[in-house]
Amino acid sequence: MQPVPAHLMAVKDLSLFARTVVDGFMTGINKSLNKGAGLEFSQYRSYQPGDDLRWLDWKMYGRSDRYYIRESEVETSISVRFIVDASHSMAHNDSGYTKMDYARHLCATLGYLAHRQGDAIGLYGLTEKGVHVLAARRDPQHLQRFYYQLENLEPGGKFTEPGYYKNIFGASTTRELTVIVTDFYERAGEISALLKELGAYRHELLLFHLVGRNELELDYGNYTSLRDLETGQTISIHAPEMRAAYQERLRERLEMIRHQMLEQGVFYRLLRMDVPVDQALRDLLQQRQKMMR
Repeated sequence: MQPVPAHLMAVKDLSLFARTVVDGFMTGINKSLNKGAGLEFSQYRSYQPGDDLRWLDWKMYGRSDRYYIRESEVETSISVRFIVDASHSMAHNDSGYTKMDYARHLCATLGYLAHRQGDAIGLYGLTEKGVHVLAARRDPQHLQRFYYQLENLEPGGKFTEPGYYKNIFGASTTRELTVIVTDFYERAGEISALLKELGAYRHELLLFHLVGRNELELDYGNYTSLRDLETGQTISIHAPEMRAAYQERLRERLEMIRHQMLEQGVFYRLLRMDVPVDQALRDLLQQRQKMMR
């Protein structure tokens, strides 16, 4: 998989970025995922008096000289809620852009894809001072509001206190896919607590864990120390033996998170910041299809 070009992530127009990525992605998919009112077609049947004429398939008529109605497997219009970690650790920079930059472009792309499927989309930015809420809707103007809120979401402070999100996420009674974008930086299990809260509402959960290449490889060029963006604590990283110990602890941490998400029924994807968002698009479509079965 080719790395993400830094200049592509620098595109400020999220609408343009999302359309470009999704249109290219969809070109490679043979089966249409956006027919009519968010329906996926699996079979045809003969037209019967009283059938909705909108679902007549004229291509089939041209081939067979008979009228056929496209039958849907299932109605796939759902609500997709995006929850974005906006704590200061999301300002971590790798290859010229931050985790928040990647999160913005990721959510813009997934949101555009969901919108194309006829889904309602909403955005919840988790900040130290509270939750920035854009309730899920599916009208055309709402997509632009979604982009605007993403563009103005800036990382800062600590992770959101539970009191800010209590009673916010459980209000929906519709079928819902909740997409969480975070770097999983936590000091006292605060992100794990949020996921348990979300799991109690029995919505489908899809978590994207963002990590930089420099984090995975402990490669910060000539720097000999690192400063924690949220606590200000500084550690030395120049000792060669530290890299091996660090990478082992990181591997254990990532494996622990993966098992934790598996036990909680959360679909988990580790996303490196230097790879395109194509895998995330596939994950979103896969989870939508899972919900419709």
